[in-house]
Amino acid sequence: MTLLGLLEREPSHGYDLKRDYDAFFSRGKPLPFGQVYATLSRLARDGKIVIGEVEPGEGPERKRYVITERGATEVESWLTEPVAAEPNLQTVLFTKVVLALMLGRPAEDYLDRQRAAHLVRMKELTDIKRSGTLVDAMLADHGLFHLEADLHWIDTTVARLDALAKAVRK
Repeated sequence: MTLLGLLEREPSHGYDLKRDYDAFFSRGKPLPFGQVYATLSRLARDGKIVIGEVEPGEGPERKRYVITERGATEVESWLTEPVAAEPNLQTVLFTKVVLALMLGRPAEDYLDRQRAAHLVRMKELTDIKRSGTLVDAMLADHGLFHLEADLHWIDTTVARLDALAKAVRK
């Protein structure tokens, strides 16, 4: 949907789409060229984009992709639909705590290690926020707020471990 949205903004070559995606959305996880072109192929197959101008290049011809009305309608629908409220009630953090308790293992040790990992990541995100662009800062804030919520949950869970252990060992 992101590539389709970028095409609604302006017709583009695959290389330009990858560059824009990586600049605004990837943050540490660049989009592989193969994925860009595979996605463009599926979008064309599904009638959401068409190939516009074809220009000669040093290698293969450069295709400029153009969004269709069907594609633009899908972007509009996607943008107006709320994102599913997170998190789900099934999380890896919770699963590990419950299994540790069920197996008689030290869940508090796991939670302490998780807290330490969260604090390291929060420092990384804070550094990104201070030295990056506005986009970097906003993405870092999103991550920081989620990590803060996780830390609150970890502290609450540690306080309830004895009661939780009794509940899961029945």
